[in-house]
Amino acid sequence: MNNLEIRDNRLYFDGCDTTELAEKFGTPVYVMSYSEIMRRINELKEQFTEKYPSSRIAYASKAFCTTGMYEILKKAGACIDVVSGGELYAAQQVDFPAECVEFNGNNKLPEEIDQAVSYGVGRIILDGLQEIELIEAACKKYQKKMNIMVRITPGVAASTHDYIVTGKKDSKFGIPLVEEIFLPVIEQVVDSEYLEFVGLHMHIGSQLFENDAYLQALDVLMDWVARIKDEFNVTVKEVNFGGGYGVTYTDEERKPYSFFMDPMMERLQKRSEEIGIPCPVAVIEPGRSVVAEAGITLYKVGQIKEIPGVRKYVSVDGGMGDNIRVALYQAEYKGIVANKAEEPLEETVSLCGKYCESGDILIPEMKIPSSVEQGDIIAVLSTGAYGYTMASNYNNNPIPGVVLVKEGKAAWMVKPQTYDQIIQNHVIPDFI
Repeated sequence: MNNLEIRDNRLYFDGCDTTELAEKFGTPVYVMSYSEIMRRINELKEQFTEKYPSSRIAYASKAFCTTGMYEILKKAGACIDVVSGGELYAAQQVDFPAECVEFNGNNKLPEEIDQAVSYGVGRIILDGLQEIELIEAACKKYQKKMNIMVRITPGVAASTHDYIVTGKKDSKFGIPLVEEIFLPVIEQVVDSEYLEFVGLHMHIGSQLFENDAYLQALDVLMDWVARIKDEFNVTVKEVNFGGGYGVTYTDEERKPYSFFMDPMMERLQKRSEEIGIPCPVAVIEPGRSVVAEAGITLYKVGQIKEIPGVRKYVSVDGGMGDNIRVALYQAEYKGIVANKAEEPLEETVSLCGKYCESGDILIPEMKIPSSVEQGDIIAVLSTGAYGYTMASNYNNNPIPGVVLVKEGKAAWMVKPQTYDQIIQNHVIPDFI
Protein backbone atom coordinates (compact mmCIF):
# COMPACT_ATOMS: atom_id res chain seq x y z
CA MET A 1 0.00 0.00 0.00
CA ASN A 2 1.06 3.57 -0.62
CA ASN A 3 1.42 6.02 2.27
CA LEU A 4 2.37 3.22 4.68
CA GLU A 5 5.71 3.44 6.44
CA ILE A 6 7.36 2.14 9.60
CA ARG A 7 9.23 4.43 11.98
CA ASP A 8 10.69 3.37 15.32
CA ASN A 9 8.64 0.16 15.42
CA ARG A 10 5.38 2.06 14.71
CA LEU A 11 3.16 1.91 11.63
CA TYR A 12 2.38 5.26 10.01
CA PHE A 13 -0.38 5.90 7.48
CA ASP A 14 -0.38 9.10 5.41
CA GLY A 15 1.96 10.66 7.96
CA CYS A 16 -0.04 9.64 11.06
CA ASP A 17 1.11 7.26 13.79
CA THR A 18 -1.62 4.59 13.73
CA THR A 19 -1.06 3.71 17.40
CA GLU A 20 -1.72 7.33 18.35
CA LEU A 21 -4.78 7.35 16.08
CA ALA A 22 -6.13 4.32 17.96
CA GLU A 23 -5.52 6.03 21.30
CA LYS A 24 -7.12 9.31 20.21
CA PHE A 25 -10.12 8.05 18.23
CA GLY A 26 -10.66 4.64 19.83
CA THR A 27 -11.02 1.23 18.20
CA PRO A 28 -12.25 -0.30 16.06
CA VAL A 29 -11.92 2.57 13.64
CA TYR A 30 -11.68 2.94 9.86
CA VAL A 31 -8.88 5.21 8.63
CA MET A 32 -8.96 6.66 5.12
CA SER A 33 -6.03 8.35 3.37
CA TYR A 34 -6.95 11.54 1.51
CA SER A 35 -3.62 11.42 -0.34
CA GLU A 36 -4.27 7.90 -1.65
CA ILE A 37 -7.83 8.73 -2.75
CA MET A 38 -6.56 11.74 -4.69
CA ARG A 39 -3.69 9.73 -6.16
CA ARG A 40 -6.17 7.27 -7.67
CA ILE A 41 -8.48 10.03 -8.90
CA ASN A 42 -5.53 11.74 -10.56
CA GLU A 43 -4.46 8.43 -12.14
CA LEU A 44 -7.95 8.09 -13.59
CA LYS A 45 -7.77 11.57 -15.03
CA GLU A 46 -4.31 11.06 -16.53
CA GLN A 47 -5.04 7.63 -17.98
CA PHE A 48 -8.65 8.17 -19.04
CA THR A 49 -10.45 11.51 -19.05
CA GLU A 50 -7.45 13.63 -20.10
CA LYS A 51 -6.38 11.02 -22.64
CA TYR A 52 -9.90 10.62 -24.03
CA PRO A 53 -11.54 14.05 -23.62
CA SER A 54 -15.09 12.89 -24.30
CA SER A 55 -14.95 10.41 -21.41
CA ARG A 56 -16.42 10.58 -17.90
CA ILE A 57 -15.67 9.06 -14.48
CA ALA A 58 -18.65 8.15 -12.29
CA TYR A 59 -17.40 6.92 -8.90
CA ALA A 60 -19.33 3.87 -7.69
CA SER A 61 -20.70 5.11 -4.37
CA LYS A 62 -21.43 1.64 -3.01
CA ALA A 63 -17.70 1.14 -2.34
CA PHE A 64 -17.54 3.96 0.23
CA CYS A 65 -20.27 6.55 0.64
CA THR A 66 -20.02 9.52 3.01
CA THR A 67 -20.67 13.22 2.60
CA GLY A 68 -16.93 13.82 2.98
CA MET A 69 -16.16 11.43 0.14
CA TYR A 70 -18.73 13.18 -2.05
CA GLU A 71 -17.14 16.54 -1.21
CA ILE A 72 -13.74 15.20 -2.32
CA LEU A 73 -15.24 13.93 -5.59
CA LYS A 74 -17.15 17.15 -6.21
CA LYS A 75 -14.00 19.24 -5.84
CA ALA A 76 -12.13 16.79 -8.08
CA GLY A 77 -14.72 17.23 -10.83
CA ALA A 78 -15.84 13.60 -10.89
CA CYS A 79 -19.37 12.27 -11.31
CA ILE A 80 -20.95 9.65 -9.04
CA ASP A 81 -22.98 6.49 -9.54
CA VAL A 82 -25.61 5.97 -6.83
CA VAL A 83 -27.78 2.90 -6.25
CA SER A 84 -30.18 4.01 -3.52
CA GLY A 85 -32.17 6.91 -2.17
CA GLY A 86 -29.76 7.02 0.77
CA GLU A 87 -26.70 7.48 -1.42
CA LEU A 88 -28.53 10.14 -3.41
CA TYR A 89 -29.63 11.86 -0.19
CA ALA A 90 -26.01 12.05 1.01
CA ALA A 91 -25.03 13.58 -2.34
CA GLN A 92 -27.81 16.13 -2.02
CA GLN A 93 -26.49 17.21 1.38
CA VAL A 94 -23.27 18.46 -0.24
CA ASP A 95 -25.11 19.96 -3.24
CA PHE A 96 -23.46 17.50 -5.59
CA PRO A 97 -24.19 18.71 -9.15
CA ALA A 98 -27.34 16.86 -10.18
CA GLU A 99 -26.21 16.51 -13.80
CA CYS A 100 -23.16 14.58 -12.52
CA VAL A 101 -25.23 11.95 -10.71
CA GLU A 102 -26.08 8.63 -12.38
CA PHE A 103 -28.79 6.54 -10.69
CA ASN A 104 -28.31 2.79 -10.98
CA GLY A 105 -29.77 -0.32 -9.34
CA ASN A 106 -31.79 -3.42 -10.22
CA ASN A 107 -34.91 -2.58 -8.17
CA LYS A 108 -35.29 1.17 -7.83
CA LEU A 109 -38.16 1.97 -5.49
CA PRO A 110 -40.91 4.35 -6.66
CA GLU A 111 -39.95 6.89 -4.00
CA GLU A 112 -36.29 6.67 -5.04
CA ILE A 113 -37.17 7.30 -8.68
CA ASP A 114 -39.30 10.26 -7.60
CA GLN A 115 -36.35 11.58 -5.58
CA ALA A 116 -33.97 11.18 -8.53
CA VAL A 117 -36.25 12.90 -11.03
CA SER A 118 -37.06 15.69 -8.59
CA TYR A 119 -33.35 16.34 -8.06
CA GLY A 120 -32.74 16.17 -11.80
CA VAL A 121 -30.02 13.53 -11.93
CA GLY A 122 -27.99 13.39 -15.10
CA ARG A 123 -28.82 9.77 -15.98
CA ILE A 124 -31.13 7.02 -14.83
CA ILE A 125 -29.76 3.61 -15.79
CA LEU A 126 -32.75 1.46 -16.66
CA ASP A 127 -32.57 -2.07 -15.26
CA GLY A 128 -36.05 -3.41 -15.91
CA LEU A 129 -39.17 -2.90 -17.99
CA GLN A 130 -41.35 -1.94 -15.02
CA GLU A 131 -39.10 1.05 -14.27
CA ILE A 132 -40.20 2.86 -17.42
CA GLU A 133 -43.71 3.60 -16.18
CA LEU A 134 -42.39 4.77 -12.79
CA ILE A 135 -39.85 7.12 -14.38
CA GLU A 136 -42.43 8.52 -16.80
CA ALA A 137 -44.86 9.17 -13.94
CA ALA A 138 -42.21 11.10 -12.00
CA CYS A 139 -41.19 13.04 -15.13
CA LYS A 140 -44.80 13.98 -15.75
CA LYS A 141 -45.18 15.05 -12.11
CA TYR A 142 -42.17 17.37 -12.24
CA GLN A 143 -42.49 18.25 -15.93
CA LYS A 144 -39.00 17.04 -16.70
CA LYS A 145 -37.39 14.88 -19.34
CA MET A 146 -34.92 12.27 -18.12
CA ASN A 147 -31.80 10.91 -19.84
CA ILE A 148 -31.91 7.11 -19.89
CA MET A 149 -29.18 4.53 -20.28
CA VAL A 150 -30.22 0.88 -20.57
CA ARG A 151 -28.19 -1.68 -18.65
CA ILE A 152 -27.55 -4.88 -20.57
CA THR A 153 -26.54 -8.35 -19.42
CA PRO A 154 -23.77 -9.14 -21.92
CA GLY A 155 -23.57 -12.85 -21.05
CA VAL A 156 -19.86 -12.73 -20.23
CA ALA A 157 -18.64 -14.55 -17.12
CA ALA A 158 -15.70 -12.74 -15.53
CA SER A 159 -13.07 -14.59 -13.49
CA THR A 160 -13.91 -13.63 -9.91
CA HIS A 161 -16.05 -14.83 -7.01
CA ASP A 162 -19.63 -15.74 -7.99
CA TYR A 163 -21.04 -13.18 -5.54
CA ILE A 164 -19.39 -10.31 -7.43
CA VAL A 165 -19.98 -11.50 -10.98
CA THR A 166 -22.68 -9.31 -12.54
CA GLY A 167 -22.40 -9.70 -16.31
CA LYS A 168 -23.20 -13.37 -16.89
CA LYS A 169 -26.46 -14.35 -18.59
CA ASP A 170 -28.05 -15.59 -15.34
CA SER A 171 -27.91 -12.32 -13.38
CA LYS A 172 -30.36 -10.17 -11.48
CA PHE A 173 -28.78 -7.13 -13.16
CA GLY A 174 -29.56 -5.69 -16.57
CA ILE A 175 -31.93 -6.37 -19.45
CA PRO A 176 -31.45 -9.84 -21.01
CA LEU A 177 -30.17 -9.63 -24.57
CA VAL A 178 -33.08 -11.59 -25.96
CA GLU A 179 -34.62 -9.92 -29.01
CA GLU A 180 -38.23 -10.17 -27.87
CA ILE A 181 -37.33 -8.66 -24.48
CA PHE A 182 -34.59 -6.15 -25.25
CA LEU A 183 -35.87 -4.46 -28.41
CA PRO A 184 -39.31 -3.61 -26.97
CA VAL A 185 -37.59 -1.94 -24.02
CA ILE A 186 -35.49 0.22 -26.34
CA GLU A 187 -38.56 1.02 -28.44
CA GLN A 188 -40.56 2.10 -25.41
CA VAL A 189 -37.77 4.40 -24.23
CA VAL A 190 -37.19 5.87 -27.69
CA ASP A 191 -40.92 6.54 -28.21
CA SER A 192 -41.51 8.11 -24.77
CA GLU A 193 -42.16 11.84 -24.61
CA TYR A 194 -40.53 11.97 -21.18
CA LEU A 195 -37.44 9.82 -21.75
CA GLU A 196 -34.33 10.56 -23.78
CA PHE A 197 -32.45 7.42 -24.80
CA VAL A 198 -28.72 8.17 -24.63
CA GLY A 199 -26.95 4.83 -24.48
CA LEU A 200 -26.11 1.42 -23.06
CA HIS A 201 -24.54 0.37 -19.78
CA MET A 202 -22.77 -2.81 -18.69
CA HIS A 203 -20.88 -4.06 -15.64
CA ILE A 204 -19.39 -7.55 -15.69
CA GLY A 205 -18.03 -7.98 -12.16
CA SER A 206 -15.50 -6.83 -9.58
CA GLN A 207 -11.87 -7.43 -8.63
CA LEU A 208 -10.83 -8.23 -12.21
CA PHE A 209 -7.22 -8.34 -13.40
CA GLU A 210 -7.57 -9.22 -17.09
CA ASN A 211 -9.15 -7.19 -19.88
CA ASP A 212 -10.41 -10.02 -22.11
CA ALA A 213 -13.85 -10.17 -20.50
CA TYR A 214 -14.26 -6.41 -20.87
CA LEU A 215 -13.46 -6.59 -24.58
CA GLN A 216 -15.80 -9.53 -25.12
CA ALA A 217 -18.60 -7.66 -23.35
CA LEU A 218 -17.92 -4.50 -25.35
CA ASP A 219 -18.22 -6.43 -28.60
CA VAL A 220 -21.59 -7.78 -27.48
CA LEU A 221 -22.71 -4.27 -26.53
CA MET A 222 -21.60 -2.79 -29.85
CA ASP A 223 -23.45 -5.51 -31.78
CA TRP A 224 -26.61 -4.19 -30.16
CA VAL A 225 -25.61 -0.60 -30.82
CA ALA A 226 -25.62 -1.55 -34.52
CA ARG A 227 -28.96 -3.32 -34.13
CA ILE A 228 -30.52 -0.28 -32.44
CA LYS A 229 -29.30 1.93 -35.31
CA ASP A 230 -30.83 -0.41 -37.88
CA GLU A 231 -34.12 -1.02 -36.06
CA PHE A 232 -34.89 2.47 -34.76
CA ASN A 233 -32.57 4.81 -36.68
CA VAL A 234 -31.21 5.90 -33.30
CA THR A 235 -27.54 6.55 -32.56
CA VAL A 236 -26.16 5.48 -29.20
CA LYS A 237 -24.41 8.54 -27.78
CA GLU A 238 -22.88 7.02 -24.64
CA VAL A 239 -21.59 3.66 -23.44
CA ASN A 240 -20.83 2.87 -19.82
CA PHE A 241 -18.19 0.16 -19.28
CA GLY A 242 -18.90 -0.20 -15.55
CA GLY A 243 -15.97 -0.74 -13.17
CA GLY A 244 -14.47 -3.73 -11.39
CA TYR A 245 -10.74 -3.05 -11.73
CA GLY A 246 -8.76 -5.25 -9.34
CA VAL A 247 -6.84 -3.97 -6.33
CA THR A 248 -4.18 -5.35 -4.00
CA TYR A 249 -5.43 -7.03 -0.85
CA THR A 250 -2.59 -9.49 -0.25
CA ASP A 251 -0.23 -10.27 -3.14
CA GLU A 252 -2.36 -9.41 -6.19
CA GLU A 253 -0.60 -7.36 -8.87
CA ARG A 254 -2.73 -4.32 -9.52
CA LYS A 255 -2.90 -3.22 -13.16
CA PRO A 256 -2.89 0.46 -14.22
CA TYR A 257 -6.20 1.86 -15.44
CA SER A 258 -4.69 2.20 -18.92
CA PHE A 259 -4.32 -1.60 -19.10
CA PHE A 260 -8.11 -1.78 -19.22
CA MET A 261 -9.05 1.50 -20.84
CA ASP A 262 -6.65 1.76 -23.80
CA PRO A 263 -7.77 -1.48 -25.51
CA MET A 264 -11.39 -0.69 -24.66
CA MET A 265 -11.22 2.74 -26.25
CA GLU A 266 -9.38 1.38 -29.29
CA ARG A 267 -12.08 -1.28 -29.73
CA LEU A 268 -14.86 1.28 -29.17
CA GLN A 269 -13.46 3.56 -31.86
CA LYS A 270 -12.99 0.69 -34.31
CA ARG A 271 -16.48 -0.72 -33.81
CA SER A 272 -18.07 2.74 -34.06
CA GLU A 273 -16.39 3.30 -37.42
CA GLU A 274 -17.60 -0.09 -38.63
CA ILE A 275 -21.17 0.70 -37.56
CA GLY A 276 -20.96 4.18 -39.08
CA ILE A 277 -21.62 6.30 -35.98
CA PRO A 278 -19.55 8.89 -34.08
CA CYS A 279 -17.59 7.30 -31.26
CA PRO A 280 -19.88 7.40 -28.20
CA VAL A 281 -18.93 9.12 -24.96
CA ALA A 282 -17.25 6.53 -22.73
CA VAL A 283 -18.07 6.30 -19.03
CA ILE A 284 -16.47 4.14 -16.33
CA GLU A 285 -17.59 3.45 -12.75
CA PRO A 286 -14.54 2.78 -10.56
CA GLY A 287 -15.28 2.37 -6.85
CA ARG A 288 -13.16 -0.26 -5.12
CA SER A 289 -10.07 0.74 -7.12
CA VAL A 290 -10.33 4.32 -5.82
CA VAL A 291 -10.78 3.63 -2.11
CA ALA A 292 -9.80 0.04 -1.20
CA GLU A 293 -6.10 0.69 -0.65
CA ALA A 294 -6.88 4.13 0.75
CA GLY A 295 -8.28 2.52 3.90
CA ILE A 296 -7.11 0.53 6.88
CA THR A 297 -8.97 -0.62 9.97
CA LEU A 298 -7.43 -0.40 13.44
CA TYR A 299 -8.34 -2.88 16.17
CA LYS A 300 -7.25 -3.51 19.75
CA VAL A 301 -6.18 -6.99 20.81
CA GLY A 302 -8.31 -8.59 23.53
CA GLN A 303 -8.43 -12.28 24.43
CA ILE A 304 -5.67 -14.57 23.21
CA LYS A 305 -6.61 -18.25 23.23
CA GLU A 306 -4.31 -21.12 22.36
CA ILE A 307 -5.59 -24.62 21.59
CA PRO A 308 -2.52 -26.89 21.87
CA GLY A 309 -1.78 -28.68 18.64
CA VAL A 310 -4.62 -26.90 16.83
CA ARG A 311 -4.27 -23.12 16.58
CA LYS A 312 -3.94 -19.83 18.44
CA TYR A 313 -6.75 -17.27 18.29
CA VAL A 314 -6.05 -13.57 18.70
CA SER A 315 -9.32 -11.70 19.23
CA VAL A 316 -9.89 -8.05 18.44
CA ASP A 317 -12.65 -5.59 19.33
CA GLY A 318 -14.27 -5.64 15.88
CA GLY A 319 -14.85 -8.29 13.24
CA MET A 320 -17.60 -9.25 10.82
CA GLY A 321 -19.77 -6.32 11.89
CA ASP A 322 -17.26 -3.88 10.39
CA ASN A 323 -15.89 -6.20 7.68
CA ILE A 324 -18.35 -8.80 6.39
CA ARG A 325 -16.38 -9.57 3.22
CA VAL A 326 -14.34 -12.39 4.75
CA ALA A 327 -17.41 -14.29 5.96
CA LEU A 328 -19.46 -13.39 2.88
CA TYR A 329 -17.08 -14.46 0.12
CA GLN A 330 -13.78 -15.48 1.68
CA ALA A 331 -12.00 -12.20 1.02
CA GLU A 332 -8.35 -12.16 2.08
CA TYR A 333 -6.43 -9.43 3.89
CA LYS A 334 -3.03 -8.68 5.34
CA GLY A 335 -2.46 -7.24 8.80
CA ILE A 336 0.31 -5.58 10.81
CA VAL A 337 0.76 -5.19 14.56
CA ALA A 338 0.92 -1.41 14.41
CA ASN A 339 2.81 -0.81 17.65
CA LYS A 340 5.30 -3.65 17.02
CA ALA A 341 5.72 -3.19 13.29
CA GLU A 342 9.45 -4.00 13.11
CA GLU A 343 9.46 -7.06 15.36
CA PRO A 344 10.10 -10.45 13.72
CA LEU A 345 7.03 -12.47 12.67
CA GLU A 346 7.55 -15.63 14.69
CA GLU A 347 4.14 -17.32 14.84
CA THR A 348 0.98 -17.80 12.83
CA VAL A 349 -2.41 -17.14 14.43
CA SER A 350 -6.06 -16.72 13.46
CA LEU A 351 -7.15 -13.11 13.83
CA CYS A 352 -10.77 -13.28 14.90
CA GLY A 353 -13.54 -10.90 15.85
CA LYS A 354 -15.82 -10.55 18.86
CA TYR A 355 -19.08 -11.53 17.17
CA CYS A 356 -21.07 -14.65 18.07
CA GLU A 357 -20.30 -16.54 14.87
CA SER A 358 -17.62 -19.16 14.24
CA GLY A 359 -17.17 -17.60 10.81
CA ASP A 360 -16.11 -14.29 12.36
CA ILE A 361 -12.48 -14.61 11.27
CA LEU A 362 -10.71 -11.59 9.79
CA ILE A 363 -7.43 -13.25 8.79
CA PRO A 364 -7.35 -17.07 9.10
CA GLU A 365 -3.55 -17.24 9.10
CA MET A 366 -1.72 -14.10 10.13
CA LYS A 367 1.98 -13.94 10.96
CA ILE A 368 2.66 -11.89 14.10
CA PRO A 369 5.45 -11.29 16.63
CA SER A 370 5.38 -13.74 19.54
CA SER A 371 5.26 -10.73 21.89
CA VAL A 372 1.70 -9.77 20.90
CA GLU A 373 -0.47 -9.17 23.98
CA GLN A 374 -3.73 -7.57 25.09
CA GLY A 375 -3.88 -3.89 24.21
CA ASP A 376 -1.70 -4.11 21.11
CA ILE A 377 -3.05 -2.40 17.97
CA ILE A 378 -3.54 -4.37 14.77
CA ALA A 379 -4.01 -2.69 11.39
CA VAL A 380 -5.83 -4.65 8.70
CA LEU A 381 -4.91 -3.24 5.29
CA SER A 382 -6.89 -2.38 2.15
CA THR A 383 -10.26 -2.10 3.92
CA GLY A 384 -11.35 1.18 2.35
CA ALA A 385 -13.94 -0.45 0.07
CA TYR A 386 -17.04 -2.23 1.35
CA GLY A 387 -16.01 -2.07 5.00
CA TYR A 388 -17.87 0.94 6.32
CA THR A 389 -20.62 0.74 3.70
CA MET A 390 -21.46 -2.88 4.57
CA ALA A 391 -21.11 -2.49 8.34
CA SER A 392 -23.94 -3.71 10.57
CA ASN A 393 -25.21 -3.61 14.13
CA TYR A 394 -25.00 -7.36 14.60
CA ASN A 395 -25.04 -8.22 18.33
CA ASN A 396 -26.06 -4.56 18.84
CA ASN A 397 -22.48 -3.43 18.32
CA PRO A 398 -22.01 0.18 17.17
CA ILE A 399 -20.72 0.86 13.66
CA PRO A 400 -17.18 2.27 13.94
CA GLY A 401 -16.34 5.79 12.89
CA VAL A 402 -14.16 6.85 9.97
CA VAL A 403 -11.09 9.06 10.36
CA LEU A 404 -9.61 10.90 7.38
CA VAL A 405 -5.85 11.38 7.44
CA LYS A 406 -3.73 13.62 5.26
CA GLU A 407 0.00 14.24 5.62
CA GLY A 408 0.00 13.89 9.40
CA LYS A 409 -3.40 15.50 10.03
CA ALA A 410 -6.43 13.54 11.22
CA ALA A 411 -10.12 14.32 11.74
CA TRP A 412 -13.45 12.52 11.91
CA MET A 413 -15.07 11.83 8.56
CA VAL A 414 -17.87 9.86 10.24
CA LYS A 415 -18.29 9.85 14.01
CA PRO A 416 -18.73 6.43 15.64
CA GLN A 417 -22.23 5.23 16.39
CA THR A 418 -23.41 5.24 20.02
CA TYR A 419 -25.60 2.74 21.89
CA ASP A 420 -28.33 5.39 22.06
CA GLN A 421 -28.26 5.74 18.28
CA ILE A 422 -28.57 1.97 17.84
CA ILE A 423 -31.86 1.85 19.78
CA GLN A 424 -33.21 5.31 18.94
CA ASN A 425 -35.90 3.85 16.68
CA HIS A 426 -36.85 0.99 18.99
CA VAL A 427 -40.47 1.11 20.17
CA ILE A 428 -42.22 -0.99 22.82
CA PRO A 429 -45.82 -1.56 21.62
CA ASP A 430 -48.58 -0.68 24.09
CA PHE A 431 -50.06 -4.18 23.99
CA ILE A 432 -46.99 -5.90 25.42
